[in-house]
Order: sequence, then structure tokens, then C-alpha cells
Amino acid sequence: MNWAEIQDVLNYGIEIGGTEVTLGHALLALVLVIVTIWLSRVLERTVERALGLARVTDVRTIAVAGTITQYTVLAVGFVVALGFVGIDLTGLFAAGAVMAVAIGFAAQNVLQNFFSGIILLSEGAIKPGDVLEVEGEVVRVTRMGIRSTVARTRDEEEVILPNTLLAQSSVKNYTLQDSLYRLRTRVGVTYGSDMKRVRETLEKAAADLPEGKGNREPVILMWEFADSAVVFDVSVWVDDPWPVLQTRSKLNELIWWALKDAGITIAFPQVDVHFDTELVQRFGEKDSE
Repeated sequence: MNWAEIQDVLNYGIEIGGTEVTLGHALLALVLVIVTIWLSRVLERTVERALGLARVTDVRTIAVAGTITQYTVLAVGFVVALGFVGIDLTGLFAAGAVMAVAIGFAAQNVLQNFFSGIILLSEGAIKPGDVLEVEGEVVRVTRMGIRSTVARTRDEEEVILPNTLLAQSSVKNYTLQDSLYRLRTRVGVTYGSDMKRVRETLEKAAADLPEGKGNREPVILMWEFADSAVVFDVSVWVDDPWPVLQTRSKLNELIWWALKDAGITIAFPQVDVHFDTELVQRFGEKDSE
């Protein structure tokens, strides 16, 4: 069989729905479909591997992302293959465009969370194990997904955070560069106290905190002159920001006992009431009558 005969065979066609489909175009479309199937599987594995390297811990999220990628490639490949065959997809695209717009409006929040999840995973600014402050609540990230992030509060409650919240609002990440955290507490002493001795006592109490970072000295500041006390700010550096409530309690206890042992009075609000002696006597005389 010469080349002319092969061309005649490839150009042989049949009419389907008013469209002539040649054997050559059909074979080309078949090859394109096979290549599309192979490419979709390769991209699926690539996406799953990339999410694994990005420290995505949710197996279901990885599987869903890979599946979405596979079916997207398959859909594009089949559409292109049908175009090679000669099937007119104009009407299908028009209907699909209308449906896509409707679905887009209905799933706007889902799509925003989806793309926010991709941004968070690619940037790596937030990862599982990080301690965050989100809308005033301190949480630890346990799982990161494409649509949402799961975190645990200090009360051992699971919180599901939409990825748009993390991507579009201000979030404190206490463990982005390191886990160092500055723990602070304040205490007020009476105005009659020896302030030098107060400072020395507070420095020793802060230095005795077991969780304190040894290579960073505690910082003691005379914070303000309040109505009933001179307020000192005590801050120490600790290695882990998560158990900060328990650590602050230990620091407060150390300060309490240190001041008590040093004979320094912790101030509390006091009110002095002065009586007008003459007025008191006058009312007393009236009561006696």
C-alpha cells in the first residue's frame, strides 16, 4: 500500500449528525485521548507529591486535589479531541458558560477558600504545628486543607477556620521564625516600698522561672504610677508560647512569694474616708433628742 492509498483510507469518512468524520481525524482524536489519560495521571501524582512536600497532612485533601486535577485535564483533553473529530461544541460551550456563571455565583465562597488554601500552602507562612492568634483566639494548627484549616484551642476545642480568614486578615504567627515568646505580667507595690529592693526581688523571681530562656535576661520596667500602687512590668522569654497560661501562673506565684518573703506589700485599691467632726456631732445630738 502506497502513500496515496493510505491517504485515501485516512480521508474516508462517515457523516454523524450532519458532520463528516474522517478516519484520520478519529485516529488522531484517539491518540489525543490516550495521551490525555496518561498526562492526567502524571499530573495527579505530581500534585499529590507537591502537596505532600508542602506539609499538607490531610490525606483526603491530597486525594481530592489530585482527583480534581486529573478530571480537569481529562475534560480539556476530551473537548480538544472532539474538536479534532469535527464535532461543533459552540452550543455546548454556550450552555456550559451560562452554567459556569451560575455555579460561580453559588460557589463563590468555596472558590475563594480554595484559592486561599493554595496560596497558604504555596507560601508556607502557616503550617501544621504553628501557634496562631486569630481574631483574639490563640490556636494551634493541626491540619491544613484546600478549603479550610483545622486548629485546636487551649481549651482542647477543634476550630475550623476558612482559608480566606487566614489569607485575607491579620494573623499573628508566634512560631513562624522560632518558638520564642515574651511572657509578661504586672504587679503593683505600695508607694512606701523600697523600689530598688522591689526591682531586685522581681529580677530574682523572674530568673527562677524554670521555663525561662537562660540566655535572655528578664526585663523589669517601672510601668506607671497608678492611684494606689507603683506598677512594675515583668517580662521573660520562654521557649514555647502554647502553655503560656500555666507559665504565667508559675511566674505570678514566684513573684507573690518573693515579695512576701522580702516584706514588700502588694498594693490594692484603698479609699480614705474623712468625716466632718462637727457635722457628725450635730447629727448625733439630733438622734439623741
